[in-house]
Amino acid sequence: MLNALNAEDAPQPKVLTTPLEIAGTLRLLQESHDPLIITFHERNQRFQSYLVDVDRERKSLALDEMIPHDGERYLKNGEAFRVEGFHDGVRIAWESNGTLTLSEKDGQRSYYGSMPDEVVYHQRRNAFRAALKLTQLVSVDLGGEKLKSPISGKLLDISATGCKLRFDGDISMHLQLGQVYERFIAALPFGNMSTAVELRHLHFEEKIDTTFAGVRFHNMSGLVQRQVERFVYQLQREARRLDQDDDL
Repeated sequence: MLNALNAEDAPQPKVLTTPLEIAGTLRLLQESHDPLIITFHERNQRFQSYLVDVDRERKSLALDEMIPHDGERYLKNGEAFRVEGFHDGVRIAWESNGTLTLSEKDGQRSYYGSMPDEVVYHQRRNAFRAALKLTQLVSVDLGGEKLKSPISGKLLDISATGCKLRFDGDISMHLQLGQVYERFIAALPFGNMSTAVELRHLHFEEKIDTTFAGVRFHNMSGLVQRQVERFVYQLQREARRLDQDDDL
């Protein structure tokens, strides 16, 4: 039905090597305050941080304090790590040799080091992303071993590979980027869909007391994949019908 939706990874990643390209790309992450996922080699734990400074002239950067704080201990040991962030569907990743310097100013801890020599820039989103009407938002529950109890929210949009969610209040302290949550249930019009998801984006909007999350479907079964494709197809068809009505 929607085989094209499964070609999300079709665009080939670019490897940026010039300081101008690298600094410009890293600034996208910094200025948008996009969360970073940090993984140390040969360790399973994942950590969250943010880019707080990018200096092209000095070829340097600074990372915010890691969460959980265990990551600082690995940094002090000089362990190499990988950094991965996402900006508007683009995956931005690089390797670090672990030689960062700890700094503390006004109670804020950060880590300074050199800009990477190479940055992978990968436009991943080829999949059609269907938005739901505010009057027809689908109820969802997010649960798993890492959560004491399921968190209920709403589905805002969906593609063949993931979806965007909305939750009332600030739930950001209960969730961790990069974590796989085994029980994600969405009450689709033709029946519940259940699968595991990986948390890719997380942002609390204080003005409206709402948390937004982006998740990627994890190890979907063929049945669930067909459910998702059917729902995306329905939304796509409805959107086309509305466009045609507007043209009348």
